[in-house]
Amino acid sequence: MYTSIGREYMLKAVDAIDRIIIIISNEYKIMAANRYAVDIYKTDMHGELCYKALHNRSQPCKGCPATLIIKDGKTVVNKIHEDSNGLGDVALCFPIIRDEIIDALVMLDTNSYRLGKMELNLQRSNAFLRNLILSSVDGVIAADMTGKIIIFNDAASEISGFFIDEALKNLNIKDVYPGDGAREVMKKLRSEKYFGKGKLKYYKVDLLGKNGKNIPISLNASIVYEGNREVATVGFFHDLREKLFMEKKLEKVHAQLLQAEKMSSLGKLAAGVAHQLNNPLGSITLFAKLALEDYDLEDGLKDDLERIVKDAKRARDTVRELLEFSRQTDQFMKLYDINKAILRTLFLLENQPLFQNITIKKDLDSDIPLIHSDIQQLNHMFMNIILNAVEAMNANGCLNIKTYLTQGKNKVCIEISDTGNGIPEDILPDIFDPFFTTKEEGKGTGLGLSIVYGIVENHKGSIVAESESGKGTTFVIKFPVEVLPCGDEGDE
Repeated sequence: MYTSIGREYMLKAVDAIDRIIIIISNEYKIMAANRYAVDIYKTDMHGELCYKALHNRSQPCKGCPATLIIKDGKTVVNKIHEDSNGLGDVALCFPIIRDEIIDALVMLDTNSYRLGKMELNLQRSNAFLRNLILSSVDGVIAADMTGKIIIFNDAASEISGFFIDEALKNLNIKDVYPGDGAREVMKKLRSEKYFGKGKLKYYKVDLLGKNGKNIPISLNASIVYEGNREVATVGFFHDLREKLFMEKKLEKVHAQLLQAEKMSSLGKLAAGVAHQLNNPLGSITLFAKLALEDYDLEDGLKDDLERIVKDAKRARDTVRELLEFSRQTDQFMKLYDINKAILRTLFLLENQPLFQNITIKKDLDSDIPLIHSDIQQLNHMFMNIILNAVEAMNANGCLNIKTYLTQGKNKVCIEISDTGNGIPEDILPDIFDPFFTTKEEGKGTGLGLSIVYGIVENHKGSIVAESESGKGTTFVIKFPVEVLPCGDEGDE
């Protein structure tokens, strides 16, 4: 038994405990409550019905510990302060027995309400952080120091092609990078050279997709430490494929702009040359014809003058064709004969020294329809392809040019073939890329076929290269019969 002083200290000790302690009678009335309980519930509960004071109910709660204890006389574990998620503090309720009769019960919480709220807030914070990582637009991958992946978010799954469960169960971080990529990342993370030890920023590296293809990414990574001990690594990355594709496209557009500027300069030069040459060529032709008409000349001299007239006329035709070839237009699309564009290009090229040992075979279908096109662009396209073909044959071989209407009669097809050495299979997919060239440095810009590809695209057409080693190359170009609305018709 306690002395009066001991009883006083016992009551003070009960009041000093940061746990809820409430004594409830068999009639559900609160007989006593410690200070902490009163502070939590913000009311003096003495004499109040427990279900009213604690839960604001009009009748005993379902599964009430007082009811269970009165019925069975056993200790009951129950929840208090339970919220809509089922979270709350756990209470221990046990009977007070006097003369073998249950006189009352004591309710003691084993977790303080304050700690319960902190735990709930922590759970909510962790859930928010998890949702933030999983819904990030950047890929997030974390791994422990054995390489086991412990975080793999939706963006990482979308970029790599691996399912989240698949990555978490089966993948090691080494499987995510091709070759020694993972080792290189760790080497840089442990170095002081890259934004400080344990950090890596804006590092361009390849990710190995599920399909076995490399995916270019920009990686920000760090090592997670506990004290000085490495416990994990985490990386945030985004896919660079679209960015690189756009950069490539911009390079192509830039190259086309440069070429357009070059063609503009050529047009101005051709106009000046035409003006300078046409007058003297006109005089040569005129006076040669007058000499033939006004004088009785020997047959040999007459033949010489007729040769002068013929060559002067040919020179005038060449100047006129050059001027037409380089004529600048504002994307002026009109109906034009594709055969005429080919013949005009050949007229300018076939008498050049480069073509002396080239046999040109033409199989041009005279019945193919006119197509909406920009004649200057077509001239430029054929010029590039034909010159490439002749260079591939080392200026000695056969050039075949064929035009025809496809079986569906909705496309005009042009085939340009050479008898050169062909294009190696491994580089064939790259020949239309800007600045790609197999020529020696200084002998090619790598822009010719890229510009050809752009011109074909501008005309809503398609172009493919078919090649076999040692048997030459064939370029197959197809243009729709109807491409763009046309404001003017005609072939000139």
